[in-house]
Amino acid sequence: MASLNVGSLGEYLREQRRTAQLSLRQLADAAGVSNPYLSQIERGLRKPSAEVLQQVAKALRISAETLYVRAGILDEKERVELETRAVILADPSINERQKQVLLQIYESFRKENGFETSGTEESGDAGHDEHDEQKQTPSS
Repeated sequence: MASLNVGSLGEYLREQRRTAQLSLRQLADAAGVSNPYLSQIERGLRKPSAEVLQQVAKALRISAETLYVRAGILDEKERVELETRAVILADPSINERQKQVLLQIYESFRKENGFETSGTEESGDAGHDEHDEQKQTPSS
């Protein structure tokens, strides 16, 4: 099953590389990997690490999470959740407190609809600690 995912990944990478009008050598140089290694990935002979996939995604200007799904490292549902979180966290028009509140609301809706969330406790705790500090500060 892993080789199937790797083959699918290789075909997808080749398609993305051609769409970007890059040669194998150009993509390898841009991603900081060897030309033969990238060729083996495209042919489904090698399974790259998440770090290599991230470098290739950056060079292709595509989502690393998409490559993680293709490689079998990440589940499609996890990818959607991670991308949603990344968009919220990257939005320069809202401050950090607002981002945390928005993430908490997003997580509560996912829970309400029966979806597990990854990192829920981490985001939730960060928001609670912030509120606890705010409650303690005025009384000091």
